[in-house]
Amino acid sequence: MTELATVSATCLNQFAMDFEGNYHRILSSIEKAKLQGSKFRCGPELEITGYSCQDHFHESDTILHSWEVLAQLLIHVNCQDILIDVGMPVMFNDVTYNCRVIFLNREIVLIRPKLIVCDDGNYRETRWFTAWTRRRQLEEFILPQLIVTATGQKSVPFGDALLQLDDTRIGFEICEELWSPQSTHIEQSFAGAEIIVNGSGSYAELRKAAHALTLCKRATSKSGGLYIFNNLRGCDGERIYLNGSSCIVLNGNTLRLGQQYSLLDVEVLTASIDLTEIRNYRNSIRSRTLLAAAASPYPTLRVNWSLSSKARKMTFPVAEIFCQPEEEIARGPALWLWDYLRRSSASGFFLPLSGGVDSSSVAIIVYSMCHLVVEHTVSRLHMNDEVLIDLRKILKNQDYVPTNASDLCHQLLTTCYMGSENSSEETRKRANDLAAGINSNHLTVDITSVVSALITETKSVFGGKTPDFSGTRTENLALQNVQARSRMIFAYFMAQLCPWSTGKNGFLLVLGTSNVDEAIRGYFTKYDCSSADLNPIGGISKTDLRNFILYAAKK
Repeated sequence: MTELATVSATCLNQFAMDFEGNYHRILSSIEKAKLQGSKFRCGPELEITGYSCQDHFHESDTILHSWEVLAQLLIHVNCQDILIDVGMPVMFNDVTYNCRVIFLNREIVLIRPKLIVCDDGNYRETRWFTAWTRRRQLEEFILPQLIVTATGQKSVPFGDALLQLDDTRIGFEICEELWSPQSTHIEQSFAGAEIIVNGSGSYAELRKAAHALTLCKRATSKSGGLYIFNNLRGCDGERIYLNGSSCIVLNGNTLRLGQQYSLLDVEVLTASIDLTEIRNYRNSIRSRTLLAAAASPYPTLRVNWSLSSKARKMTFPVAEIFCQPEEEIARGPALWLWDYLRRSSASGFFLPLSGGVDSSSVAIIVYSMCHLVVEHTVSRLHMNDEVLIDLRKILKNQDYVPTNASDLCHQLLTTCYMGSENSSEETRKRANDLAAGINSNHLTVDITSVVSALITETKSVFGGKTPDFSGTRTENLALQNVQARSRMIFAYFMAQLCPWSTGKNGFLLVLGTSNVDEAIRGYFTKYDCSSADLNPIGGISKTDLRNFILYAAKK
């Protein structure tokens, strides 16, 4: 029987600075990988701390607590007899690096720093980390005393190197190195690395997840090999959503593909492959063999471990399924809201609902969140599921059993139509109809008297002059803006009082309704309903939102 190498990619929903929770999720993934027969567990970027710690990365405590978590993993009984790769910040010679730490049976075999850090889009990594610029170089890293005490190991190689196992050679990339025009895996594959591991913190954008998989496929279709892409998932404390989609790709073919959007905090993808497939594939590309023959030596560390074993079934390619943009809007922002809600101690959401496309989109996204939560929990009622535990904590009802999205939406979402004497009956009806359709807790407030009070007070200040909608452009804009800003004040006022009004404790998170086109053009009123705790459509265009509304109507 042919021996097959068995490896695992991991997707985790971590939380910034939640060292205890992050530790348990990492440990759970290792245990799942072992149960699936894996010999090598790989993990996402900065999984010990969470990716979005921001300036906490400047604090020595953050690095200290990372080492404390690593020490617990090193000595845990379930972390033995499996090669493990985890992500954490490491300070070396008074410089902080974004690193992979690889260990086996209580011994750290390599600390591999990130070679190319990312500063585009929403990334600002150079604020906290420095790239390791000494390619193909290793130095001795003196381990902190708590690791010495736990394992007896005093030092470890630090730098850019490959691992030579009994049956294969492993190389490492970290997130941006895959996206770079000169990706690290190219030189590593020429140097004989048959498996490339990437720990990533890639955030969600519409239409992006398929591109990340394409990069993994291109990496292995041109150079051959096995690519293990491990991504974070969820909102770990920032305004981005890390979109999962971990994968395992062999010679350009997708063997395992994780869920693009999911409520799972821990997802493990395991694949078993015949390593000779990599060797035969590479040897058949004659231009590649010429380049590999001329490649410069790469520092390589010997590890007495094999990924291969018998009695395994080979993993074959799977279909690649990704959400369409409209479904991404229904799922990504919804799960982002769920992560914020469950980690904020809030009791739900408050949404000013005008009846327009933007506020209606946000309402439907919250309803989608409720649908996803119910869909997840109904099949796990007797499994001590984390989602159900969080839901009961939010509702302050330990006996709550979700039955349908409408019922849950009524408990978690309060919508409010804030009309004035200038509002139309059509917008009021749209808001009422949508609220009834999703079964939100719907309220109506008339802000006319509040606006009138402000106008009256202005009259006394300006010597009897009263602004009028039919007056100058300045008067008209001022009156429109004071109406809009009154709604923001009402929104926060009511978000604090709604739970109190029903005899409950807690508060509601105020949801904003400003799309990205408005933000780019500056086409919105400052401190109106665009001012909120959270804005789930802040990165979505009006065009995509219109398509989403049509998609939701059909659903």
